[in-house]
Amino acid sequence: MVDTLVEAVESAAQRWPDRIAWTFDPGPRMTFAEVDAASKRYAGALRQRGVRSGDRVAVMLPNGPGFPLTWLALARLGAVMVPLNIRYGSADAEHIRASAATTLTITEDDLPMLAEGPELVADHQPRAGDTTNIQFTSGSTGLPKGCVLSHEYWTRLGTSMIAEFPFLSENDVLLTAQAFHYIDPQWNVVAGLLSGAELVVLDGFHPSSFWDKVREHDVTYFYCLGAMPNLLLRMPISPKDREHRVRAIQCSAIPAAAHRELEERWGVPWYEAFGMTETGADLRVTADEHDELVGTGCLGRPTAHREAQIVDEDGNEAQRGELQLRGPGMMDGYLGGARVEGWFRTGDLCWADDKGRIYHAGRLKDTVRRSGENVAAREVEEALMSHPAVRLAAVTGVPDDLRGEEVKVYCVADRAVPEELAEHCARLLAPFKVPRYWEFHDQLPTTASLRVEKSKLDSLGGRVFDRATGGWA
Repeated sequence: MVDTLVEAVESAAQRWPDRIAWTFDPGPRMTFAEVDAASKRYAGALRQRGVRSGDRVAVMLPNGPGFPLTWLALARLGAVMVPLNIRYGSADAEHIRASAATTLTITEDDLPMLAEGPELVADHQPRAGDTTNIQFTSGSTGLPKGCVLSHEYWTRLGTSMIAEFPFLSENDVLLTAQAFHYIDPQWNVVAGLLSGAELVVLDGFHPSSFWDKVREHDVTYFYCLGAMPNLLLRMPISPKDREHRVRAIQCSAIPAAAHRELEERWGVPWYEAFGMTETGADLRVTADEHDELVGTGCLGRPTAHREAQIVDEDGNEAQRGELQLRGPGMMDGYLGGARVEGWFRTGDLCWADDKGRIYHAGRLKDTVRRSGENVAAREVEEALMSHPAVRLAAVTGVPDDLRGEEVKVYCVADRAVPEELAEHCARLLAPFKVPRYWEFHDQLPTTASLRVEKSKLDSLGGRVFDRATGGWA
């Protein structure tokens, strides 16, 4: 069994040296042997820059070979990658760099130097439990938290995609259209290395050309989430819609009302899947139960290496309550926090049917899920509170047909100027975190501990400014 990322890339280079491993569109194609050799050169260059085992290196790169090659090179050195969203503003990026105590930041300007490095066969011998990533994700009530991920996290996840549904193999062509700093393109890399499948990486998700790229590259499998299904359905119907080789699509939060339409239009099954940055691969609908569950929103059952339970507020097993997970291949813990042992609380509200299949019923977390992005309410609130006119701010999510949820802020300010406050947020945060809806009040309901009582915000009533339309309603 392959236990580390280094073993994965070296084994792939030995088994399938001349097979295409990665195709970047736009960009180069690389065989498994070329990936192995290039990652060694990147490791040599990083060693010359002073990177050593245990160092934490921020990586802020767009979709291209530089990102995964840097990741594999850092793994060879025993160093840790800290991915940064290329859309982050100064406040976002600095919070992560400071929290992770990174010693170096890799950007596009560094890629020529990395590509010309001396080939290095690392003198560090990684183990399954060694850390490869500090992957930041939004917490339930605070700023983004760093998930400490090991080699085992990735190899368990990748192996589960091969040994279990969707049973990836060297006959498959995978595709990812998400940015590489997300967890999903990274597990696609690992799944490709372990299975021998080709991975096609687009520069982003473009609904109008997505299926053309799927056909062009003979893609057989892809994963999507967030607003992607609805955006694809909004594209004009084409006589070529069913002209492709895709055999399975996995998706998180398939819109239940559109599930059957998605399958009928493109003639391929869509399978619900649930996972978290903290836990990896957890729940899936498989081919055996797919037909029965279309349009139900069912998350399926746990993967072979994962256990799941639903508990009530007192921690007792129940049919409806919070989803908890345990098993190998989860994060070691949050950066600076205790090691995860036993059951992990997901913060997701779920229920189970009489066959033990799990369904999602909402979130207990104080986050907004916008187009697949986790937006921590506190992070946006703190950005707003740094404006001199703002006295109090409370951020919530409101339902949106296209994006799942949109960001709304209830605000107490000296002047109700949403455009000015939005510009202030945009200077500090990524664009997807800037609130769309703005509602102003003289005061907000608070608890005895002076925390905003968010459950009462909807009942306030008031005029709302919509940044998308530029008007008040």
